Amino acid sequence: MTIVVFLIIAWILSWFKFEQIFIQAFQELFNKEVTKASYYFIFFCIGVIGDITLLFKGTFYDKLPS
Repeated sequence: MTIVVFLIIAWILSWFKFEQIFIQAFQELFNKEVTKASYYFIFFCIGVIGDITLLFKGTFYDKLPS
């Protein structure tokens, strides 16, 4: 569920052109070519880390809708 939440956050932030700021900052910091797909993939990875954390804490199943 956390994955979906973070992807929705990324989508909402893209309304305000946050992905352009993120892509430019990433290119300036690391000299790597970054696309919108990379932008969404990073938010996906953050969501995966969040889901794994919830799973190990034992609260993952509490968050699932009934």
